Amino acid sequence: MSQKILIVDDEDHLRMLIEQTLEELEDEGVELLTAANGEEALDMIIEEKPNLVFLDVMMPKMNGIEVCRKVKQELKLNEIFIIILTAKGQELDKQKGKDVEADVYMTKPFDPDELLDKAREVLNL
Repeated sequence: MSQKILIVDDEDHLRMLIEQTLEELEDEGVELLTAANGEEALDMIIEEKPNLVFLDVMMPKMNGIEVCRKVKQELKLNEIFIIILTAKGQELDKQKGKDVEADVYMTKPFDPDELLDKAREVLNL
């Protein structure tokens, strides 16, 4: 069964950048999915059950913190690994990420290699 990564960001260029960063994983059978807002992300998570989600925080319709809370606390999909990506690196923001049970909290701008390494680690590649 192929593994799936969902990339969620409302900014097209960032979504594409993350997708390009993770492209080489497609050679290892990983399917890359994308969503442009929180609502779309939640629908895709429920439907596709990705193994890993890179989730932006500041988005229209539903922010990343809300999405994470719904996935982890309401739907109890704890097998889905969520990495929150945000421009906000303050302790308070990190605490919000912990409160909704995000697995990892990464700040933008991120290092593409770090992103790829983290994905490999989570998916055991």
